[in-house]
Amino acid sequence: MKQHQRRNSQLNKVVHTPESTLRHPLTLFRQMWRDLLASRELAWRLMVRDISAQYRQSFLGIAWAFLPPIVMAVGFTLASNANVISIGATDLPYPAYVMFSTALWQTFVEALNGPVQAVTVAKPMLARVNFPREALILAKIGEVFFNFAIKLILIVALFIWFRIPVGWTVLLTPVPLIHLVLLGTFIGILLAPLGVLYQDVSKGLTLITGFWLFLTPVVYPVPTEGTFGLLVQLNPVTPLLVTTRELATTGIVSEPVGFWLVSMITLVGLLLTWITFRLAMPFVVERVSS
Repeated sequence: MKQHQRRNSQLNKVVHTPESTLRHPLTLFRQMWRDLLASRELAWRLMVRDISAQYRQSFLGIAWAFLPPIVMAVGFTLASNANVISIGATDLPYPAYVMFSTALWQTFVEALNGPVQAVTVAKPMLARVNFPREALILAKIGEVFFNFAIKLILIVALFIWFRIPVGWTVLLTPVPLIHLVLLGTFIGILLAPLGVLYQDVSKGLTLITGFWLFLTPVVYPVPTEGTFGLLVQLNPVTPLLVTTRELATTGIVSEPVGFWLVSMITLVGLLLTWITFRLAMPFVVERVSS
């Protein structure tokens, strides 16, 4: 029994050396995978805590998941009907088009802001408790999917109200949706260490995402001409959001090459930023605790 306990204590021992872990990539990946598995229970508890606080401390509660898409749709529909703006033809009735697209955009923004918010809020805990940092990221990803599940109620109601036909391709919709969430998470993890050190990151994200929205085909169809059309097509969110929308409605993917290109960049970038996050966080924690 004593030998067994001694063996477990040796397995759980963490040895710090001045040598970079990048010199031993296989060992690094094993540690990353082990920490990812070890963080599941803590991530679940953090997710439940954050979701409970999010809706408990709000008077309107779950209604906040519905209000932004509805307000956006009403505003742009009125502007379009009054000829204030020229939208062009859309695959769906315009109010449904805006509400569905806004729900997808919100999901991306939540995934983008999640890692920065999680690490910033956990700053005191980071300096005092040794735990897998991946738990913070997993908790926020879970929260993003939970919030989208609530938005899904609105989306289903839209499809019923506007009698939008649904084909078998709707079953493939989770694939681009997951990639959209991973793209936001990839950028968020990249900015998270800086977000702990500088409050400008969180404030800057609000400004940037506000401008980014107008470069994303949320309230208008994808333009094909001019400089603005080029910027929209180069926007990495465009193929992921459009593919999600198309699989759920028309079933015809207009830009499969762009979708898979952005998806591959997202997956590779997510792995690289995960490594960067692990290497940077010890220095960040040392900086904020000193």
